Amino acid sequence: MTRASQMTGLAPVRHILANGVVSIVQETSFSPAVTISAAVRAGSVTEPPSQPGLAAFLGRVLDRGTKHLSTDVIAEALDDRGVVLRVSTNRHTQTISCTCLAEDFADMLSLVAAIVREPAFPAEEIEKRRAETITAIRQDLDNPGVRASEALQSLLYGADHPYGRPAKGSIESVERFTREDLLAMYIGSFAPALTTVAIVGDVDAAAAIDQVSQAFGAWQHAARAETLLPPPPAARERREIRIDMPDKSQCDIAYGFVTIDRFDPAYYAYWAMNNVLGQFGLGGRLAENIRERQGMAYYAFSAFDPSLGPGPLVIRAGVDPRNVERAIESIDAEVSALGKDGPTEREMSETRQYLIGSIPRLLETNHSIAAFLLSAEFFGLGLDYDRRLPEYLERVTIEQVHDAAAAVLHPERAALAVAGPNAGATA
Repeated sequence: MTRASQMTGLAPVRHILANGVVSIVQETSFSPAVTISAAVRAGSVTEPPSQPGLAAFLGRVLDRGTKHLSTDVIAEALDDRGVVLRVSTNRHTQTISCTCLAEDFADMLSLVAAIVREPAFPAEEIEKRRAETITAIRQDLDNPGVRASEALQSLLYGADHPYGRPAKGSIESVERFTREDLLAMYIGSFAPALTTVAIVGDVDAAAAIDQVSQAFGAWQHAARAETLLPPPPAARERREIRIDMPDKSQCDIAYGFVTIDRFDPAYYAYWAMNNVLGQFGLGGRLAENIRERQGMAYYAFSAFDPSLGPGPLVIRAGVDPRNVERAIESIDAEVSALGKDGPTEREMSETRQYLIGSIPRLLETNHSIAAFLLSAEFFGLGLDYDRRLPEYLERVTIEQVHDAAAAVLHPERAALAVAGPNAGATA
């Protein structure tokens, strides 16, 4: 992509195959390389409630052999080309991605298609990945930050809600997974109509779409019914959980609220509100108060993550155990003040400038462009979303941001989880 094209925006080409696979191609000239990202709407919301962690486990085994390619053959094909292939799983998607030289594009696209279309789930690889997953869960159980974050999600959504379950599941659930479980979830979740292939790099768009058709066009499988998310429980009072981890040196605080889904017209106002609270500069109002002014926190920030269902606004802080209560009081104070008074004119101006100025950073690499295009497709934002986004942010008013803050920032209805030494064990 040239500097001129960066200034004028992306120009992706979108095509839908007869079987429903969507291909989106963006030509760039960063380097003689191509990023391939295939996203399937088969995340953890589609796993059976009785099998938490099955989607993440499927993602760990997905690339470990196909109907016609063994694990070793796949590894050799990647190593020979210096390619790293990754499978990532979130609440809504499984994404298989890699970056390769342009000369290897056709071969790598065929490999990605084989992994998506016909995984074999070899028994020996299942056992290897089971051991790795159990080790990862044990590490999480020993990590105050993970423990606090997962406890907060459970408080916000309930342990039975797809957003409230630990993404990796539990040691007990992972120990029970069978090859039949993986096959059943794959058959029930992977389908052409649920798949988007983003290709970004040194390719000809028309030729790339033809190659996607060759790689994915013969895939036939009916899509499942849409997974309906239950509404999260209404927050009527403050909820709190303390997890005592006496061998740790730091306490981690996770504090938050359920907000809106990604389709809500107030999305951009919430985005700006979160930036003021815990993102701008070194961490917005939270870091300015708790870390910089009072020197209590190793880190302090907030994050806003809406999706198909109402997403959380999460505040995180890492503090010395002696400062936990003071830090929580400071979080309460900042949350209350922003909810009551809204942002200042200066904060609004700086936030708008910061968010608009950060858009080019979303489009700096082939990989980041592919992620942007997949997100825009997932939420139906359009091929020109990168060009419209600055206007959406320009239109956000200080009154709208105040309304967003007033709607959600109520300390008396917050959920709070603390994990670390002397936290006061209640879980």
